[in-house]
Amino acid sequence: MNQREAAELLGHCAAFDNRKPSVAAAVAWASALHDVPLDQDTKAAVAAYYTAPPQNPNDRLWILPHHVRTLRTKLRSARVENFQYEPIAGETVGEYLARYRGQVAAIASGAADAPTGRPMLEGAPSREFMCELEGRGWEGNRTVPDSDDEPAAELVDTVRRSGPLGVECPVCKAEVGFPCKSGYASRKHPLGKPLTKPHSVRIRAASGEPQLTPEQRAAAEQRIREASARALAQRTEAS
Repeated sequence: MNQREAAELLGHCAAFDNRKPSVAAAVAWASALHDVPLDQDTKAAVAAYYTAPPQNPNDRLWILPHHVRTLRTKLRSARVENFQYEPIAGETVGEYLARYRGQVAAIASGAADAPTGRPMLEGAPSREFMCELEGRGWEGNRTVPDSDDEPAAELVDTVRRSGPLGVECPVCKAEVGFPCKSGYASRKHPLGKPLTKPHSVRIRAASGEPQLTPEQRAAAEQRIREASARALAQRTEAS
């Protein structure tokens, strides 16, 4: 936008707020909007600014260059919201970039019709996504009993899931279908805060790995500590 175009835009703004355009204002606006052309979208941004009332009814609306830039970008971005590029077989990276940018620019400017349909998501949820849901306590297609008097054992039988939540946690004793809990109680979580990831022991139990007794677990931890101590001693001697 040059000085002459900025002066024209300021005249358009004056129709809304009765400002007094000047040469100094045109120079300033041209400098602030040097990379923004004077087109219909720019003028539409001014109209959009004066469409909404101010938060305080006693305040006076007074548009500035950054308002024009922001609202113009929003108007153009709304047109390409549902755009989805359709590749051409055999096109190179350069051809793809040129076609993609050309189509986006044409739709954003209004030269081409904006897409009216939303792209449809295809495929089932990923395995990682489903594991994350289960870790947060999502119960999937669990059957809810009609009566609160149904025995707890029958409730367990209605749970049909694979993975760590399919077994009781040996660490925190979380029941089947429920996420593991931390060992720290709080006012909000008196029984422990639910964890997004099951305990590693529960994961091994669900995979069928043999479980260690407390004595075996303590011995394994001691072996790890001794190995770490030996490695530290060797590095100390080497240095």
